[in-house]
Amino acid sequence: MKISRIFCLVAFAVLASMTLLSCSCSSDHNAPDNDANPSPVDPAPSALPFAKGVDMSWLTQMESEGLKFHAPGSPVDGDAMQILRDTKGVNSMRLRVWVNPADRWNGIDDVMAKARRAHALGMRLMIDFHFSDTWADPGHQSTPAAWRELDIDGLTAKVGEHVTDMLGKLKAEGITPEWVQIGNEITPGMLHPLGHIDNPANLTRLINAGNDAVKAIFPDAKVIIHLDRGEDEWRYTNLFPKLQEHGARYDMIGMSLYPDDPTDAQPDTWKEMTDKCLANIRNLHATYGKPIVICEVGMHYSRGDIAKKWLTYLRSECEKLGYVDGIFYWEPQAPAGYNSGYTKGCFIDGAPTEALDPFKD
Repeated sequence: MKISRIFCLVAFAVLASMTLLSCSCSSDHNAPDNDANPSPVDPAPSALPFAKGVDMSWLTQMESEGLKFHAPGSPVDGDAMQILRDTKGVNSMRLRVWVNPADRWNGIDDVMAKARRAHALGMRLMIDFHFSDTWADPGHQSTPAAWRELDIDGLTAKVGEHVTDMLGKLKAEGITPEWVQIGNEITPGMLHPLGHIDNPANLTRLINAGNDAVKAIFPDAKVIIHLDRGEDEWRYTNLFPKLQEHGARYDMIGMSLYPDDPTDAQPDTWKEMTDKCLANIRNLHATYGKPIVICEVGMHYSRGDIAKKWLTYLRSECEKLGYVDGIFYWEPQAPAGYNSGYTKGCFIDGAPTEALDPFKD
């Protein structure tokens, strides 16, 4: 009787195991492809140091015009990239790419010249594709002249070819970008009219073409979708749900943040805008599980003391979050009023001000 009972128990266990195995195999076979629409995942904090970056895309043009740079208190002219590395702690470089610029500035060959210099200085690299022959931003997302007669299939192919061309040249020289922007401040979309935000299916196709071209050459590079005005949550909640709905592939969310120029009467007007940006960062990360990078910041060149307070606060709060890769100051080497009126650099008489002191460790 005892043997018979044992036999029955063993038989039942074997049958149960076989049933479970069969269900498991059947479930795996018919399971949906979760990789096609992955759920947001909270990524581990980056093991790399906080990126203390600058965008110096104007540098070669400035040098061709005879502009000189020197360290604070030094009479000796030097390389602006090295000056910022050695005196301010800058460790990362962002460079924009235009398709067929009217002159050579920001074309692929010009970007390569600057990338070589940044690489030789040991800097990390962000490549910023504008997908235009000139500036791309919320007010200008013009398709390159040579691409304007293409349909969406042709335009998608051109995006992939352009990214492959630029990144292939970097790889051939052993230069690996850590971040790659697919579009610059694409709040209204990019490559208008076909890639307008009102046609999110087309926009997503263009983004995915860029993403896939990046990953084919540099699988570990982080692909960024970059919008302007990081303090304005609506801009982000208007775009990213549409991209998610259509299956956009990207790794990070990028922001610009340019606080209103403070006045003597209200020296801390920057803080409200910065706090709104930080709240937006927290909400976006909670919603999409993506790390963030602040691709552009700047403040009026004459307010280095206030810019120092602001950047100190911004860096501290971003580092506390643990999922912000870094901050990039836009064209800090620009003298007052450069190129038809840019005033948010932080060099005076060829030397950096205290605005970038918060990048020192």
